[in-house]
Amino acid sequence: MESQRTMEPTEDENQDYEGSDDGSDVVKFKKLWSFGFFKNSLFRQIWVTVAVSWLSRATGYIGGYTSPAGISLKEDLQITEMQFSWISGFMPLAALFGSFLGGFLIDRCGRRLTLLISDILFLVSWILNFFAQEYWHLYISRSISGCGVGIASLTLPIYLGEILQPKYRGMLGLLPTTFGNIGILICFSMGIVFEWKGIAGIGALLTVSFLLAYWFIPETPHWYFMKKRPIMSSKALAWLQGNSEQDAFKKEAEELLTLKETSNEEENNLTDLFRKPYLTPLLIVLGLMFCQQFSGINVVIYYSTQIFDDTGSHLDPTIQTIIVGAVNFASTFIAAIFIDKLGRKVLLYISSVAMIMSLAVLGTYFYLMTVQKMDLSDYSWIPLANFIVYVLGFSFGFGPVPWLMMGEILPVKVRGPAASLATGFNWTCTFIVTTTFPLFKDVVGEHGAFWLFCAVCVVGLAFTILFVPETKGYSLEDIERILRGEEVRRRSSMSSLGNLNSSSC
Repeated sequence: MESQRTMEPTEDENQDYEGSDDGSDVVKFKKLWSFGFFKNSLFRQIWVTVAVSWLSRATGYIGGYTSPAGISLKEDLQITEMQFSWISGFMPLAALFGSFLGGFLIDRCGRRLTLLISDILFLVSWILNFFAQEYWHLYISRSISGCGVGIASLTLPIYLGEILQPKYRGMLGLLPTTFGNIGILICFSMGIVFEWKGIAGIGALLTVSFLLAYWFIPETPHWYFMKKRPIMSSKALAWLQGNSEQDAFKKEAEELLTLKETSNEEENNLTDLFRKPYLTPLLIVLGLMFCQQFSGINVVIYYSTQIFDDTGSHLDPTIQTIIVGAVNFASTFIAAIFIDKLGRKVLLYISSVAMIMSLAVLGTYFYLMTVQKMDLSDYSWIPLANFIVYVLGFSFGFGPVPWLMMGEILPVKVRGPAASLATGFNWTCTFIVTTTFPLFKDVVGEHGAFWLFCAVCVVGLAFTILFVPETKGYSLEDIERILRGEEVRRRSSMSSLGNLNSSSC
């Protein structure tokens, strides 16, 4: 009988899809990955996560560009401080636009194709950057790259949140942040070898890896199901879960059944975001994004060389910047080890305390040096040491966790527009912080800026304690039920599978 069919499509259905454009990629995956350890679901999910994280490496490289390229850009193209400030500022400003464009693209074109679009934008922007001859060429280049960054930063956590099993989501979900930090470190390191044009050329080369990897990653089962393509959804789900993960396969099938029931309801509109079931998780994500950006991290990334130069340290500012980039990269691995053992909230606690302590010390150091006019030459190691603690703390928690939780706690019915709004808000905060820091520093001093960032971290700690839920080990559907105040109960897997397949006929 029809109602007794299994989740896996029948042989006839597979033959139908082998001859069609729809889903030929999934069939190819089955042929390519049908032997040896390639059948293992963990390996497949690691591969997909690493592949899309190469895109995150490109975004990190873009974010770090202005720090090592700044001096040579100003000299070669006769760029003023104000023009350079806008070269830095156009990227997050365009990312704001890109985040809203990405919200449209991920629902219309799919998560996978949207990632490709962002990578193509990166490649185009680096080519324009390489051949730039006027400052406004860089305005255009940074605007295009910023648009791509906005699209990618929205799409990556949604994509990974929908393909990763709960037991892997914490550890593997941090890989994009790790690769983003690798990109920053590579960019800082290229500043020793190349000037602005060479750094741009390396950036163009970094986009190629994802252009190749794109052909070997699947679309998410959730997107297929929202587009009323249940057979393709089951194919993608079976490929991701593997033959050895039947329990996980059944659990994910339950979630897709719930998703189908949701997608059959009345069409969504933007006002749904402000209804109580959806507003609470949205506000949690917005709060995390605010604390992330107003902790001052992008001031460190964009202006690190200048800040180290202001400290009067005997160590070359470029070398200090590279050291910070290396710590930024290494710390994410530590977070990946502990996130599924300690949970998201504990990492945020540790992150907040580390940033509060280091920013308080940095503010005090600059206060004593610039206001009290004290000779701190014997203590010039303090800024670097505290920047290391600060970056270590940020990358341990408030760097990756808000993006990871955005992909976890936003309800599926409004995930596209809600993630778009959250990402746009994040880049608005980035634009405000990075473009106003030079002016803010002149008004209240560097010590005042660091103390303000410290105060925001105190607020972030309190916000985490009071409002942020723990998502460790829960499926996306379970998280959604918890945020609605419902008790999480397990369904009968086999009955759900029967219902799912009968509804997909």
